[in-house]
Amino acid sequence: MPLWPSPISTTDVASSGLRLAWPSVVGDEVWWTEDRPDEGGRSTIVHRAADGTRTSLLPAPWNARSRVHEYGGQPYLVTPRGVVFVNFDDQRLYLATSGEPTPLTPDDGSRYADLHLGEGHLWCVRERHDGKVTRSIVSVPLEGGEPRELVTGSDFYAFPTLSPDGLHLAYICWNHPRMPWNGTELRVTRLADGNSWTVKGGSTESVLAPQWKDDSHLYVVSDWSGWWNLYQIGLYGTSSQALHPAEEEFAWPLWQLGGRPYLVLADGRLAVLHGQGDLRLGILDPETGELRDLDVPYSGWDPALSADGATLVGVAYGAAIPRSIARLDTVTGRVEGLRRDIGELPDVAYLPSAEPVEFLSEFGRHVHAFLYRPANPEATAEGPAPYVVFVHGGPTGHSNSALDLEKAFFTSRGIGVIDVNYGGSTGYGRAYRDRLRGQWGVVDVEDTVAAAEWLAAEGLADPARIAVRGGSAGGWTVMAACCRSSVFAGGVSYYGVSALAALNAATHDFESRYTEWLVGPEDPALYASREPLALADGVTCPMLLLQGLDDPVVPPSQSSAFADALSERGVACTYLSFEGESHGFRRMETRTAALAAELAFYQQVFGMY
Repeated sequence: MPLWPSPISTTDVASSGLRLAWPSVVGDEVWWTEDRPDEGGRSTIVHRAADGTRTSLLPAPWNARSRVHEYGGQPYLVTPRGVVFVNFDDQRLYLATSGEPTPLTPDDGSRYADLHLGEGHLWCVRERHDGKVTRSIVSVPLEGGEPRELVTGSDFYAFPTLSPDGLHLAYICWNHPRMPWNGTELRVTRLADGNSWTVKGGSTESVLAPQWKDDSHLYVVSDWSGWWNLYQIGLYGTSSQALHPAEEEFAWPLWQLGGRPYLVLADGRLAVLHGQGDLRLGILDPETGELRDLDVPYSGWDPALSADGATLVGVAYGAAIPRSIARLDTVTGRVEGLRRDIGELPDVAYLPSAEPVEFLSEFGRHVHAFLYRPANPEATAEGPAPYVVFVHGGPTGHSNSALDLEKAFFTSRGIGVIDVNYGGSTGYGRAYRDRLRGQWGVVDVEDTVAAAEWLAAEGLADPARIAVRGGSAGGWTVMAACCRSSVFAGGVSYYGVSALAALNAATHDFESRYTEWLVGPEDPALYASREPLALADGVTCPMLLLQGLDDPVVPPSQSSAFADALSERGVACTYLSFEGESHGFRRMETRTAALAAELAFYQQVFGMY
């Protein structure tokens, strides 16, 4: 079968990855972050003035990116004195005005994230690496100086939020071995005397995103019911009330700090994101519980909203609309896109539509996925097509229906894609997430294999030409699936996990105990029954492994050891490493080379020419 001609090049895909994120609005002005793939992948802050003029606030080599938890989060805050941001190289807070940014915090290796403004200070999470990793909530004077430590004692903190009267600080905290989607606490500290108490949450309840309704009541998201729903609760944990009970999610897992999945508008209503799978935008009346979805052209939103008065901004997307900075007037309903992730789209005929599908996996489990059929106006298929099963990372993550030029790169060439939200994924309630508890390397693999078998059974895919690809935790699933099943013609792993004990010993603090929940306490026999490195004898298909050499989350040894194991067994394996790349490729040259290598791999294993 010939490879279809496509107008979408590797450079088109690499240059489209602007990673638009973290929008903020004040009056008619809007700010956000975006990457510069052609400048080493650094991240800048873009300002859109009231007249529509766009300006990058940070010239090279400044790089607005936090390393708290290694995944960071919103790296800046708009203040009356200018924009405060975290610089990637030294992790200090800086103030950007009209001249050279000036430092606000000492050069002591501390990292900062989750920035909020109150009482003339920045309230934020500080992470210190002094032999042991510790975190606290601190306040930093806007004019700069030594941070003042306010809350300590827990392993992790998020959402420091000052009450309107300035007397109380609300925040989320949790301890190892829990992850924030397993169990967290909403706590409040009285700033006058430092006394603290728990308002909601615990070891089996995930509470997120507190915001003050007034001086004595809070809004908070909790999955107490099995779904992340919104609640109103008193300052001391009394009078808890569900605002709109539904089998929908009103929040997202806390991989990054600083995002707000709902906002209190000027008139007291709440702008909320909710849904199963993709999150829709609606307006919730907290007094009546009425929820009305807004008529917008977007099918999904990132859980990071900002509002000023009746104006709301966010990152939105659709199946035919690139990820965009969108501004919405919640009174008039007027919507405008301010910036798109993709500058110039190819003809829509080359873009696949995202079809939500469900299929059955082992023991009758229902599995969610998005199907992308091959699409090209200049070519037609003869018989079932080759397909690639995409496996997202996390593994507590979610694949959405956003227009993705990378998927179109393959589908426009005659290679279909199915993007699987295997058991453990977010978006379908806590029970769906908990399917992976103690079952990593089993349920994710079974659901991924089931996707390939469903494609073949439906006559969509040629059963001899189905490959699998994924990154990070998705790379683990790719390798494990190729070890445990012969359904795949090839596997592509981006910075994947291959050995658990080695990962536990080398990975960063945030995920250092995650494996206990995903697999179980460290046990050589248990680990050997799950990890790809111990099961490499089962691999019979070719593999392509890609790895950044500066990865602090999944060390390069994870990919290189698996590549060596396959080579020793005579299995065809290509290992490509990239200097200067971390967990997730950012540089244009890297992303271009990686995508070209992946396409060449599929051409080989699918017999396309």
